[in-house]
Amino acid sequence: MGLQSQLNQLYSRKAHDIKLGLDVVTALLDRMGNPQLRMPHIHVAGTNGKGSVCAMIESVLRAAGYKTGLYTSPHLVRFNERIRVSGRCVTDKELAELFGVVDEMDRELASQPGGRQATFFEFTTAMAFEHFRRNQVDVVVLETGLGGRLDATNVVMPLVAVITRIDIEHVAYLGDTVEKIAVEKAGIIKPGRSVICGMMPDRAREVISRVARERRAPLIRVEDAVSIRRVSQTLRGQKIRVDSSQNSYGTMTLPLPGRHQLENAALAVAALEHVADTSPFVFDEATLKRGMESVRWPARMQVLSEKPPVILDVAHNPNGAKALAECLSELLKGKPIGLVVGLLSDKDCRGYMANIGSITKKCWAVLIHAERNMPIERLVSCIRSAGVDVVASQLPEALADARKWAIENGGAVCVAGSLFLAGEVLTLEGLGDALFAVPEDL
Repeated sequence: MGLQSQLNQLYSRKAHDIKLGLDVVTALLDRMGNPQLRMPHIHVAGTNGKGSVCAMIESVLRAAGYKTGLYTSPHLVRFNERIRVSGRCVTDKELAELFGVVDEMDRELASQPGGRQATFFEFTTAMAFEHFRRNQVDVVVLETGLGGRLDATNVVMPLVAVITRIDIEHVAYLGDTVEKIAVEKAGIIKPGRSVICGMMPDRAREVISRVARERRAPLIRVEDAVSIRRVSQTLRGQKIRVDSSQNSYGTMTLPLPGRHQLENAALAVAALEHVADTSPFVFDEATLKRGMESVRWPARMQVLSEKPPVILDVAHNPNGAKALAECLSELLKGKPIGLVVGLLSDKDCRGYMANIGSITKKCWAVLIHAERNMPIERLVSCIRSAGVDVVASQLPEALADARKWAIENGGAVCVAGSLFLAGEVLTLEGLGDALFAVPEDL
């Protein structure tokens, strides 16, 4: 079986829906010899920003000379992006071998009485742990997939848990209130292991604090540990000053613009300092600066062109849309903004447009090529109800029309909505292969 056939078989598991729980992944990993126990982890959960936090932490640890593993989801262009060692994506050959190993174990377990086939994410997580074991990584930075408590990644005893800003998401699986969702995210907190808590609604913070007390896990509030102040900002990033309760790191350039990335950077620094205090993974001020300045995390306020400005972002929920709107308003003062948008059917379109519609002068609604795409008629209706001028279009035509509109009106274009949409845009722009090139000097 070739790799593409293997991946098609893996993708077909999504048709069986999400099954939250740890029994199957635990049994699968046990049959594989528990590769996840061979290395330490930093575990990150949250609604928005967890991928950026993971990327920053991994970049600094790699700059410090450690062999890192990074597991994130979903991918933008290629499945390989999900599993990386020292910044390099798993190769096709390695993926094919990993698939064969995990598939054999999974079939054995599924054939037993009461057994079931691993889900897409359970299977992928098992492949990641095995890849990290084979490469003998020093430390893994691990992003949860959905929630935390019953997420397939929640089989580790991490050096530290990190919980980013929490908002309403995936209500069918995580609950319909911030408090219920916070309970699921707090599930990654382990007895006696510290948790770094990001900025979030008081109701969510109270849940995190309660769970931490119950598990006697030291709680570190990010605002008590790290202070980050912006010095200046451009479309290409922001110059920031970083100070903590332990160190003054001075100024550095973070390649990711936006006020929300200041929160994410503070969480990353707080987690790194805790790890340095409690484990062998240490770094100095120069290393932290080099790692933060080298971080790459595509489709987060990514500039595709400057004349006219075309920006790609994966904001896909109301909180993300609010952060995106604030960032665009700061960076593109006075410019009319055209929005090319596509969403999945389970997203809060009205909440999304309520936060970004006020800065949008023209909108192109596009259909995402994904099973759960939001029907174009529903998307157009939602955008129109927000009082925004909108047309339905195919993505290539929408990008061309939006660029032309921006040139004629002295404006800018933002493409946002779904990671699936971002992946399609990067492929159209011919940027897929260069997404995760590793700087040679890091």
